[in-house]
Amino acid sequence: MRGNSVRRDLCVLALIKGNERYVYVYDDPGRGGLIDAFRDDAADPQLTLSWLDVAALTAKVREQSRTAADEPPAESRA
Repeated sequence: MRGNSVRRDLCVLALIKGNERYVYVYDDPGRGGLIDAFRDDAADPQLTLSWLDVAALTAKVREQSRTAADEPPAESRA
Protein backbone atom coordinates (compact mmCIF):
# COMPACT_ATOMS: atom_id res chain seq x y z
CA MET A 1 0.00 0.00 0.00
CA ARG A 2 1.40 3.41 -0.87
CA GLY A 3 0.90 6.79 0.72
CA ASN A 4 -0.68 7.31 4.07
CA SER A 5 -2.36 4.26 5.44
CA VAL A 6 -4.87 4.21 8.24
CA ARG A 7 -4.66 1.31 10.60
CA ARG A 8 -7.98 0.07 11.91
CA ASP A 9 -8.19 -2.77 14.40
CA LEU A 10 -11.31 -4.86 14.11
CA CYS A 11 -12.89 -7.07 16.72
CA VAL A 12 -14.96 -10.16 15.97
CA LEU A 13 -17.62 -11.51 18.26
CA ALA A 14 -19.48 -14.69 17.37
CA LEU A 15 -22.33 -16.64 18.92
CA ILE A 16 -23.42 -20.04 17.63
CA LYS A 17 -26.93 -20.90 18.65
CA GLY A 18 -28.36 -24.04 17.14
CA ASN A 19 -28.22 -23.68 13.37
CA GLU A 20 -27.86 -19.90 13.55
CA ARG A 21 -24.57 -18.06 13.54
CA TYR A 22 -24.38 -14.50 14.84
CA VAL A 23 -21.11 -12.89 13.80
CA TYR A 24 -20.44 -9.24 14.60
CA VAL A 25 -17.40 -7.37 13.31
CA TYR A 26 -16.77 -3.95 14.79
CA ASP A 27 -14.15 -1.34 15.61
CA ASP A 28 -13.89 0.98 18.61
CA PRO A 29 -15.99 3.79 17.09
CA GLY A 30 -18.67 1.25 16.11
CA ARG A 31 -19.09 -0.22 19.58
CA GLY A 32 -22.24 1.82 20.36
CA GLY A 33 -23.88 0.74 17.13
CA LEU A 34 -23.03 -2.85 17.93
CA ILE A 35 -25.11 -2.78 21.11
CA ASP A 36 -28.00 -1.37 19.05
CA ALA A 37 -27.54 -4.22 16.55
CA PHE A 38 -27.78 -6.75 19.39
CA ARG A 39 -31.05 -5.17 20.54
CA ASP A 40 -32.45 -5.10 17.01
CA ASP A 41 -31.59 -8.76 16.49
CA ALA A 42 -33.14 -9.77 19.83
CA ALA A 43 -36.34 -7.88 18.93
CA ASP A 44 -36.58 -9.62 15.54
CA PRO A 45 -39.14 -12.45 15.90
CA GLN A 46 -37.51 -14.33 13.01
CA LEU A 47 -34.25 -14.76 14.96
CA THR A 48 -33.60 -16.85 18.05
CA LEU A 49 -31.30 -14.32 19.72
CA SER A 50 -32.65 -13.78 23.23
CA TRP A 51 -32.27 -10.91 25.65
CA LEU A 52 -30.07 -13.20 27.76
CA ASP A 53 -27.83 -13.65 24.70
CA VAL A 54 -27.71 -9.86 24.31
CA ALA A 55 -26.62 -9.49 27.93
CA ALA A 56 -23.85 -12.06 27.43
CA LEU A 57 -22.70 -10.47 24.15
CA THR A 58 -22.70 -6.99 25.71
CA ALA A 59 -20.60 -8.25 28.63
CA LYS A 60 -18.14 -9.81 26.15
CA VAL A 61 -17.86 -6.53 24.23
CA ARG A 62 -17.06 -4.70 27.46
CA GLU A 63 -14.48 -7.35 28.35
CA GLN A 64 -12.84 -7.06 24.92
CA SER A 65 -12.80 -3.28 25.31
CA ARG A 66 -11.01 -3.51 28.68
CA THR A 67 -8.52 -6.04 27.29
CA ALA A 68 -7.80 -3.86 24.25
CA ALA A 69 -7.25 -0.82 26.46
CA ASP A 70 -4.66 -2.76 28.47
CA GLU A 71 -2.70 -3.92 25.38
CA PRO A 72 0.09 -1.82 23.89
CA PRO A 73 -0.42 -0.59 20.32
CA ALA A 74 0.36 -3.21 17.66
CA GLU A 75 3.35 -1.21 16.41
CA SER A 76 5.07 -1.51 19.78
CA ARG A 77 4.46 -5.24 20.26
CA ALA A 78 7.45 -7.43 19.46
